[in-house]
Amino acid sequence: MAFTNEQIERYSRHIILKEVGAKGQKKLLNAKVFIIGAGGLGAPAAMYLAAAGIGTIGIADADEVDLSNLQRQIIHQTKDVGKPKVQSAKETMEAMNPDVKVVTYHEFITSENILDIIKDYDFIIDGTDNFPAKFLINDACVMEKKPFSHAGIIRFQGQLMTYVPGQGPCYRCVFKEPPPKDAIPTCKQAGVIGAMGGVIGSLQAMEAVKYILGVGDLLTGYLLTYDALKMQFRKVKLPSDTHSCAVCGDNPTITELIDYEQAECDGVGL
Repeated sequence: MAFTNEQIERYSRHIILKEVGAKGQKKLLNAKVFIIGAGGLGAPAAMYLAAAGIGTIGIADADEVDLSNLQRQIIHQTKDVGKPKVQSAKETMEAMNPDVKVVTYHEFITSENILDIIKDYDFIIDGTDNFPAKFLINDACVMEKKPFSHAGIIRFQGQLMTYVPGQGPCYRCVFKEPPPKDAIPTCKQAGVIGAMGGVIGSLQAMEAVKYILGVGDLLTGYLLTYDALKMQFRKVKLPSDTHSCAVCGDNPTITELIDYEQAECDGVGL
């Protein structure tokens, strides 16, 4: 494919990077990324991926925009209150970059639909806010051999890790199974500082871009944590022995997807 003059100007800061260049930008334009959750994490991730020229971006969220979302979910505006989040997100991304095709899924992601959806994407971003969804996404990506970025934010703290098939532990290797219901505060109860989504969601977008380009070191085998009050990042090495994992190990005991009971919360995305 040949770039138009407008594309050369739009992506000029990418093209001059030796790690990207014209060849890398073409990879981005041909790539497909699926974002689960159009909330605090998914919003900045979606906006940066659209700006970068990811050719196809899928985004799933069953909720409508609420006024309380706007403190952190920057892809939505006050005029969008009451509108499906995926519609609001699509409008923002397409206004930002007409090169991008946005595919929306105004539905909950469950064991019934996730495998059929993710099979068409190169990289998955977990922007959800509850443990049942995170374990479902992990298990589906392992079974479908799809790389994905996990992240979570609460109060002034955030974390993320990246799974690439055959290159390191999955989410279940580290966290085993969801905590008991009501053991962890929900997003409504705990609160989160708005800019935390921007920090961690942008890092998820960066992991997707690096994976597509095939450059740099991904967070495979590591958990990156961020404490905003201390302004401190920590990169924690994760256990390297994945052989006994219930889903990605040598003899998996989880061979079918599980819809764990959801906690009461205010949406798919934080």
